[in-house]
Amino acid sequence: MTALQTLVLDPGAAPRATVVILHGLGADGTDFLPFADELDLAAVGPVRFVFPRAPVRPVTANGGARMRAWYDIVAFGASDQSGPDRREDEAGLRASFAAVHALLDAEVARGVPADRIVLAGFSQGCAITLGAGLRYGQRLAGLIGMSGYLPLATTAAAERHAANAATPVLLAHGTRDPVVAAARGEAARDAVAALGNPVQWHDYPMEHSVCIEEVQEVERFLRRVLA
Repeated sequence: MTALQTLVLDPGAAPRATVVILHGLGADGTDFLPFADELDLAAVGPVRFVFPRAPVRPVTANGGARMRAWYDIVAFGASDQSGPDRREDEAGLRASFAAVHALLDAEVARGVPADRIVLAGFSQGCAITLGAGLRYGQRLAGLIGMSGYLPLATTAAAERHAANAATPVLLAHGTRDPVVAAARGEAARDAVAALGNPVQWHDYPMEHSVCIEEVQEVERFLRRVLA
C-alpha cells in the first residue's frame, strides 16, 4: 500500500495532540489550511495538523475524469449510494480506511498517543473519517464529520472496533446541501448513536460548505476532547 502524501503543520514545539483533516472529492489537503488557522487551541497546547491528500483516480460520476478522491462515486445526488440499490465502491473505501489507519499508526509512532489524535473530514473525507475511525484499533480522542455520511453502514456494527466504542463524535451538515442530502447526515448521526458512541449533531442553513458557526463548534469540541 502506498503511503498517503501529507501536508503537515508542526507547532514548533513537541505536540500535545494531532488533528488529521481529510478533504473532499476533487479537493486537496491545502483546502483546510484556512480552517485550521481559524481554530484557537491554545488551551490544548501545541497541536500538529496533518492534511493527507487522497490518491488521484477516475471518478465515474465525473465521466471518468481523474481527480483526488478517497473512493469512486457512481452518481451524485441524494440517491447516490443510499437505499436498496446502494452502489458503494467498497474496495476503494476499504483501501482508504487502511491508508488512514497507516497514517494514524505513523502519528502514534512519532510520539502522539492515539487518544490525543482527532480524525476529521469533509464530505468524502467525512465518510472515510467515520469508516476508518470507528474501525481503528486504538482509542482516538474524537471524530469530526462535516457534510458527509456513514459508508458501508450495514457492516459498521460488526466491524466497529471495541477501542472506539465510546469515542465522541461531532457531526455537522448543511440543511440545503444539494450534494450530500441532510437526510444522509441525519442517518449517519442515528446509526453512529445506535452503535453507542456519544454523538453531537449540528445543522446549519448552508449548502455543501463550511460556515464560521461550524468552525466554532469544532473548536469547542476539540478543546473538550483534548483538554
